[in-house]
Amino acid sequence: MTSTHFEASYLIETPLAPEAVAEVMAGEQSCGTFTRVAGETDDLRARARAQVLQVQPLGTVERPSLPNAWLARQGYGAGAHWQRARVRIAFPIANVGANLPTLAATVSGNLYDLGEVSGLRLECLDLPPDYRDQFDLPALGVAGTRRSIGAAHGAMVGTIIKPNVGLSAQQTADLVRQLCDAGVDFIKDDEVSANPAHAPLRERIPAVMRVVREHRERTGKWVMVAFNISDETSAMLRHADLVQQEGGSCVMASINWCGLSGIQSLRRHTPLALHAHRNGYGALSRDPMLGMGYQAYQTLWRLAGVDHVHVHGLQGKFAQPDAEVVESAQDCQRRLSAVQDDRVLPAFSSGQWAGTVPATWAALQSDDLLFMAGGGILANPDGPAAGVLSIRQAWTAVRAGSSLDDHARHAPELARALQFFGKRG
Repeated sequence: MTSTHFEASYLIETPLAPEAVAEVMAGEQSCGTFTRVAGETDDLRARARAQVLQVQPLGTVERPSLPNAWLARQGYGAGAHWQRARVRIAFPIANVGANLPTLAATVSGNLYDLGEVSGLRLECLDLPPDYRDQFDLPALGVAGTRRSIGAAHGAMVGTIIKPNVGLSAQQTADLVRQLCDAGVDFIKDDEVSANPAHAPLRERIPAVMRVVREHRERTGKWVMVAFNISDETSAMLRHADLVQQEGGSCVMASINWCGLSGIQSLRRHTPLALHAHRNGYGALSRDPMLGMGYQAYQTLWRLAGVDHVHVHGLQGKFAQPDAEVVESAQDCQRRLSAVQDDRVLPAFSSGQWAGTVPATWAALQSDDLLFMAGGGILANPDGPAAGVLSIRQAWTAVRAGSSLDDHARHAPELARALQFFGKRG
């Protein structure tokens, strides 16, 4: 990789020669189309055409992964040899500049619709550090989030407002008071609760922040609250202003639906931490021959300046295998910038409780993460404080190299959580 190009890696499937398809991909996403046109001179192609760097054959499969009318019209059906390959392409930075939507369109865009492929997935996106630094950086990132909540060391334990929707602004504030008293570091809205009629942000933000400020005055502990301000862009900016006015430190957005430009505008407008909720990512990722791998996905969103990104959780309630969750978290913890620490916090959630801590620690050997438990805290039979304490006790155990069962002999909250949640698998 040079400072003049960025690289993208793809998994493709095709009945054609993969090398020829790779050239089609490079031309389609730079200066070419299905046929050479007037003005597409050799000099222009030398300057602006993407370059195929590598084509790695991966074998054949019996049938195509996706339907394709173009291939059917060409006579490719039963008896065709469907080949898979990994393709790496270098794109001229000059074609794109520091333009995030155009970068995304270049490495994805019409590639998913190419007639030559029966499957295509963007796997990785590698940027020269000096190109990455032309885009937005996180406002807080890992170190800044730790400073904000006063947690210099250890895992940052968070939770989610439950019930997801239906609580009034005052009921939400009452629950936040309970959770602050329970000892959490971080509280977030659910992705489906943004600005509902029963708890509009103009009422919910002041009510919740009053509780957070009172808790800090009483205990010295600051709890970070991620208000879900997902909306059209100008409304998100207004909501962020209200959070900042009330002394808040974080906002959340459903990034797939607010869009790269919306999140960029939000980043450039506010100094608050941006908690990026990836709901909907499964539509991009669950088919192994379609969509986008997490490395490329999180790279694009980090260029928009987010501070925390969801990765789901180990042994959780969603479809992703643990290996994918681990790899996703590791991607978040790698620097892209050459000049400053631009790592973002991986946010673990979905079915998390004290019992999933050992797998999380074993996979990452790091506590630079947000470990968020909804039911694992709020459904604890002895109350939220016991739920939080059981999770902290689990982290103490794994950091000391002890098993949960051994540590639980001297940690009654952990013992109770293992007995209660362990029955649920």
